[in-house]
Amino acid sequence: MATMTDILRQGALKGLSGFFWMAKIVVPVSYGTAILAWTGVLDALTVLLKPFMHHLGLPAVGAVPLIVGALTSVYGGIAAMSVLPFTTGEMILLANFILICHNMIQETIIQSQSGIKAWKAVTVRVLAAVATVYVLQFFIGTTPHDDVPAGIAQPAIRQGFVDMTLAWGVSTARLCLKIFVIIMGIMTVLEVAKAKNWITWIVKATSPLLRILGLSHRVGVLWMTAVVFGLAYGGAVIVEEAKNSDLTPEDLESLHLSVGVNHSMVEDPMLFLPLGLPAFWLWVPRLVTAVCITWCLSLGIHLLSSRARAMRRSSS
Repeated sequence: MATMTDILRQGALKGLSGFFWMAKIVVPVSYGTAILAWTGVLDALTVLLKPFMHHLGLPAVGAVPLIVGALTSVYGGIAAMSVLPFTTGEMILLANFILICHNMIQETIIQSQSGIKAWKAVTVRVLAAVATVYVLQFFIGTTPHDDVPAGIAQPAIRQGFVDMTLAWGVSTARLCLKIFVIIMGIMTVLEVAKAKNWITWIVKATSPLLRILGLSHRVGVLWMTAVVFGLAYGGAVIVEEAKNSDLTPEDLESLHLSVGVNHSMVEDPMLFLPLGLPAFWLWVPRLVTAVCITWCLSLGIHLLSSRARAMRRSSS
């Protein structure tokens, strides 16, 4: 039986592995974004997306971290956000979009192998991200403006390439240090939880929450896996359990629509805390969105079943 020292060592090793994996994304993406800002390329890239971004209460340059996050990961989105001049309110909106709609390629493959069609998973996540940010802007009180894109390149060009690089290096080093501390802590705690079998106990304790979320208690283990470890880290468990369980197609579809929007609830929101964002706005909005999606699905299934029963009665 593993000792506590072994468990903590294993957690630390996983934390280091996760941090180095993250650093391989954050460093080049943030520097690439800084160079694009310095050269003024971002000004040209964001012009076409300006009308859409303004509907979300964001400046046109907000499209950069959204696209980077969707194609890479939360880390990539944060890296892009960290080198661009956003207000706190704008970063809250960007964070919620990225939390819902990130790492779409890898996570969609995982979901498509364990209970939901790829097109449906992508469509729901993108629409959920857009709807969440659109509604959230009225609570946050952001005002779309045009001066951010035009103001990115000019100060950087006056600053000079070397000075820009030094400034990027300092800010990125600080961000990586904060994320390192967070990842090491989370991975160590999760490793202890696995060794002590706390995950199973937590699943039983959260059965009432599953009902509130509009999910069957039968998906408890898969839901906890996605919520704690995410779709990428917990993908192997999710795929294997979905294949070997007696879950119905409706159970799996509801689960995937919920966790597609609301997964990795421990780690991902905490990664935005170093940017100075309030915890409430990082955890609550997408949880509310996930509840709305699953209950709307349940209502739709109920209405279709009722209609089918009515048609059978009328035909007989």
